[in-house]
Amino acid sequence: MVTISRSPWIKIAAAAWLLAGWPAAALTLDEKIDILVKAYPETIAAVRDGHIVLRTGAAPVVIDDGKARDHFQQLENGDVADSVDQLYEAGPCPIRPQHNVDAGRIRSEALMAGMYGDSAGAVRKQLVPVTWFGETLRVTEVNGVNRALEKVRDELAAQPELTKYLTPSAGVFNWRRVSGQTNLSVHSFGAAIDLNTKFADYWVWSGGKPGRVPDYRNKYPMDIIEIFERHGFIWGGRWYHYDTMHFEYRPELIEIGRQSGVAACR
Repeated sequence: MVTISRSPWIKIAAAAWLLAGWPAAALTLDEKIDILVKAYPETIAAVRDGHIVLRTGAAPVVIDDGKARDHFQQLENGDVADSVDQLYEAGPCPIRPQHNVDAGRIRSEALMAGMYGDSAGAVRKQLVPVTWFGETLRVTEVNGVNRALEKVRDELAAQPELTKYLTPSAGVFNWRRVSGQTNLSVHSFGAAIDLNTKFADYWVWSGGKPGRVPDYRNKYPMDIIEIFERHGFIWGGRWYHYDTMHFEYRPELIEIGRQSGVAACR
C-alpha cells in the first residue's frame, strides 16, 4: 500500500471528529483509499505515487493536493481525500447531522469525471434504461450503477405501500451544476436519483443559507433509505444541508463508515 500524506488541515479535522464523539480508532486515509479502490474495480486500476489510476484512460487523479480548505471550499473543489474525510452513518434511523457535516456531499469532480465521463455526451453514451415503477429511467451502466438500482427497485417492489414515495421520479441524468455552486451534480454522471418531490425536504427550499439551515421532519419511510444504502447509495437526508429525495451511488462511503464503527442506531 502506498502511503499518502495528508495536509495539516485534516489533522485538525480529525481532532474535531474525536471531540465530537467519533470513534478513536478512525481509519487512516490509506485505509479509506483502499476501500475506495475496491468499491470501483471496473474503473479504478490502482493507487500510484499519490494518484488514483483509472482504467478509463482519463488522467490520474491526485488524492491529496495538500491544500487546506474550509467546508464550503471542499464542496466546490474538494480532492479525493476531502471526499472521504467525513463519515457517513448508514442505518435504520434518521439522524440530525452536526453543523456542516455533509458526508458524501463533498466529492472529487476529477474522479467522478474520470470514471463516468467528462462531458454530457460522454456520459450519455453509457446510459441504459432501468424500469422504475411504471417509468423508464436512464442510468449509467458504469460501475454497475444500473444493476445496483435494479436491486433497489426489486426490494422496494416487495413493499407496494412504498410506491407513492418513489414515483414519479424527479430525475436521474441531468448535466448540471449543484444549485448555487460551480461544481457538477452527481446527476451529471447518471449516478444519482431523486424520488417523488411531494415528500421532499431540501435545505434551499426551506429557506436555509449555507452553514445555517432549519430542521426538517423526514417524510420518507426509513425502509426506503435502508434498501438504498444496502445497495451502495447514500441518502441526502443524512446531510446537514439536507436533500431528502436524493440518493447517489457511493458504496465506498457506506463501507468506510461501517469499518469506522459509525452507524445510525445500529
